[in-house]
Amino acid sequence: MENLTALSYDLRKDVIEIIRAGKAGHIGGDMSVIDTLVTLYFKQMNVGPENMDDDNRDRFVMSKGHSVEALYAVLAKKGFFSIEEVLEKFSKFGSKFIGHPNNKLPGIEMNSGSLGHGLPVCVGMALAGKMNNQSYRVYTVMGDGELAEGSVWEGAMAASHYKLDNLCAVVDRNRLQISGSTEDVMHHDDLHERFRSFGWNVIDVADGNSIAQLDAAFEEAKTVKGKPTVLIANTVKGCGSLVMENKAGWHHHVPSDEEYVQIMKDLEERKEAALHE
Repeated sequence: MENLTALSYDLRKDVIEIIRAGKAGHIGGDMSVIDTLVTLYFKQMNVGPENMDDDNRDRFVMSKGHSVEALYAVLAKKGFFSIEEVLEKFSKFGSKFIGHPNNKLPGIEMNSGSLGHGLPVCVGMALAGKMNNQSYRVYTVMGDGELAEGSVWEGAMAASHYKLDNLCAVVDRNRLQISGSTEDVMHHDDLHERFRSFGWNVIDVADGNSIAQLDAAFEEAKTVKGKPTVLIANTVKGCGSLVMENKAGWHHHVPSDEEYVQIMKDLEERKEAALHE
């Protein structure tokens, strides 16, 4: 777990480089969600370049597609393409490495970023797996601001109705969106109770930036039968440096030279601390 935590900080550095190279990016959400992606791709999911065309591979959809830089960094580390290619081409004219997931790239199941679409599509993927007697699992990550979209709750109803225990959703509960606090923009009351009332198994992850806690929650989700599971991952937007953390202004921001130096220093220090815990 310490090695995966260290990896998450290295990949945060890659995200910073991607955003600086492309002069664009949703950095705050990248930093809050990357631990979930590392846990899924390097610990939980049966998917990689070697089996990406296998009908029984696990599926992942980044519903909060604006945090694509974190996904690109993880997919590059996994071997779907090179980090050098991402750095060279991200956000450039004519590039496939655009500011939202693009399924013309290996390892990306669907174009996303029009918020509220990821969960309903994953319901279809999971239902197809049930109908075809396949064993793959389907995962999606949603932003907490995204939960204001009605299609999320239509998907939640359908997932429960069809008893899709092969579906696991994650809410990146960082409590900030582009307009400010989620609770000011569209408050969520008790998300645990809301999903439970829709017929879901709900797991609260107290520290959604802890790979150990996330891994334990995903393992628990695999044991649940007859209903889908959602992880409410309580994360920190901009996690990794006090320069960024819990600041709505870092929803979309390109670090200045001075900010870049401090952020990279902070990330290295946290990586070293993780290795010596």
